[in-house]
Amino acid sequence: QVQLVESGGGLVQAGGSLRLSCAASGRTFSSYAMGWFRQDPGKEREFVAAISLSGGSTYYADSVKGRFTISRDNAKNTVYLQMNSLKPEDTAVYYCAAAAGIATMTAQDEYDYWGQGTQVTVSS
Repeated sequence: QVQLVESGGGLVQAGGSLRLSCAASGRTFSSYAMGWFRQDPGKEREFVAAISLSGGSTYYADSVKGRFTISRDNAKNTVYLQMNSLKPEDTAVYYCAAAAGIATMTAQDEYDYWGQGTQVTVSS
């Protein structure tokens, strides 16, 4: 099993930046594609970004493309989400997720493990 712990969330002003980290436990981390989702409280989770097992392919939601960058360091068992030019609309709880099998990489049903989430709040 893979256990995921997110960190790096916080309160920032519009236009600011944050870097989220997701630390994974388990010796099979490199066997999983990784993704970031976000969720408005009480609502469905939405796809933000994903990265392939080796980091060779990345995917982004249109709403964050050009502003967010996903990366991974398999040696450190860590995936990152660099968020720049943040907008109030980016306010959400951000979740790290791991997928053993990949289809589109954008659907939450494709992911097998989830972290506890970290709050990102962007003020106007």
